[in-house]
Amino acid sequence: MGRPKQLLQFEGQTFLDSLIERFEGICAPIIVVLGYAADEVRAGIARSAQVEIVVNPAPERGMLSSLQCGLARVPHDALFTPVDLPGISRETIERLAAADGPVVIPTFGGRKGHPVRVSHDVIAELLALPVDAQARDAIRRHDPQLIAVDDARILHDVDTPADYYALLAGAL
Repeated sequence: MGRPKQLLQFEGQTFLDSLIERFEGICAPIIVVLGYAADEVRAGIARSAQVEIVVNPAPERGMLSSLQCGLARVPHDALFTPVDLPGISRETIERLAAADGPVVIPTFGGRKGHPVRVSHDVIAELLALPVDAQARDAIRRHDPQLIAVDDARILHDVDTPADYYALLAGAL
């Protein structure tokens, strides 16, 4: 993207602030994991008082390392999502938070999306994964409960400038 995705604007606030607002009151604590450009992103978070910020000391290790940094701070079951899905609805988050099971994944049109809900036992498995693994390695060991939601934005991450413009135009 050429700049931190966390600070891209969506519906009048940054991607990160948008997600914090949607998770607030449903999940506690809300843990934000920063990696590259951590100081710049931290300075750009308007809702920083509502979150616990964790800095991944080795973001070059990939997404799993950031997930592990955040999950290590979670005292119970957790929901997690990458920051590049800023339009996930609050209703989707509420439905996942209320669900039960080791792994709960939302679906739209038969496709799996985010956020993912994991039990404390699965968190322990995710934390034990080696550096070269992926989160799905632990998640697939369980029979994920799939919850159909009316929220296409669980599927559409923003990876390119074209994705971002499509999001802003309402196409994502």
